[in-house]
Amino acid sequence: MAVLWFEKSREKNMIIKSLLDTDLYKFTMMQVVLHHFPAAQVEYRYRCRTPGVNLRPYLEEIRREIHDLCQLRFNEAELSYLGGLRFIKSDFIDFLGLFHLPEKCITVSEGVAPGEIDITVKGSWLHTILFEIPVLAIVNEVYFRNVCPDPDWTEGRQRLQTKMRLVLDAIDLNDFMIADYGTRRRFSHAWHEEVITTMKTQMGAHFAGTSNVWFAMKHGVLPLGTMAHEYLQACQGLGPRLRDSQIFALETWAKEYRGDLGIALSDVYGMTAFLRDFDMYFCKLFDGARHDSGDPFNWGERMIAHYEKNRVDPRTKTLIFSDGLNFQRAIELNRRFAGRSKTAFGIGTNLTNDLGYEPLQIVMKMIRCNGQPVAKVSDAPEKTMCDDKAYLTYLRQVFEIPPA
Repeated sequence: MAVLWFEKSREKNMIIKSLLDTDLYKFTMMQVVLHHFPAAQVEYRYRCRTPGVNLRPYLEEIRREIHDLCQLRFNEAELSYLGGLRFIKSDFIDFLGLFHLPEKCITVSEGVAPGEIDITVKGSWLHTILFEIPVLAIVNEVYFRNVCPDPDWTEGRQRLQTKMRLVLDAIDLNDFMIADYGTRRRFSHAWHEEVITTMKTQMGAHFAGTSNVWFAMKHGVLPLGTMAHEYLQACQGLGPRLRDSQIFALETWAKEYRGDLGIALSDVYGMTAFLRDFDMYFCKLFDGARHDSGDPFNWGERMIAHYEKNRVDPRTKTLIFSDGLNFQRAIELNRRFAGRSKTAFGIGTNLTNDLGYEPLQIVMKMIRCNGQPVAKVSDAPEKTMCDDKAYLTYLRQVFEIPPA
């Protein structure tokens, strides 16, 4: 009985209590992997971009939370919810019914630099793809509950209300929609939930939904997401040749979803390389594109000009902005492109980790697929992550990307 009580008590205090507590695009990509790349082998590596952060005192706590994460399974209610999404197929649900995260594929250790920790994931892409988001959420919450054991919730709520008022007071906004994209960098699970319920209650039609599948199910809001950088990166090692890897990724996506989930990610090789590959076929086939690095105003202008060049009405397409946004910047972007294109906005850190404390800039990126290096070379040089300089040089040459 004592052991049973301990297990129930531990489960109650776990940071991640459901495998749905992740972003929707992990499942949409995972389904593509199951159907097209089930044998792919990958490696992910964690990095903290915030200087001077000491995570080593919390190493064992992080390991314990990851161990608990690997014990989770999908229950029938969760599988039923996923199966009810129009783009999720029945064989994928059958696979998830047997799924768990393999603990043998993840290592957590001390890093080289002072205070640094190292997290590496290696194994089958199909079986490791769900590690990234909950692991980053674990690192964030472990850190903040130790360094901020008594957070100023009043300050956080005041900041959130200020954001709500910015939207509700701006009467000139044209079909203005904001979504929560903040799972990986949230202050805590509890605060994340409060943010979502507050937005749902106060923002009305301006609240588009959340990328977090667990909260979407729990609170009856729309789950949002299509593809992430890792998908296009992996195709560097899966496609017929490197130069065609972006085209291969988009064509494989279209083959899987047949016109659904039609938002293309534009910044794995930078905007210029994206537009070279995003030809009239893709302009017509995909519903829009997502911005995630570089100047968003310039990106939007270039996308609209590209649609017009390819004889596609940009007013029928959606520009999604998701790079380090705050509410004021989202409002400015909406005003710039109102009447010229549909717009939508995904906000992460500024929503789920804005209580007056410096948020951690942490990422976990794919660095290898099938034994070869892969990389993202975006319009923001600090977002490039690759441990093979020779490959990075070659990638830039192949996609005609100027040196950083």
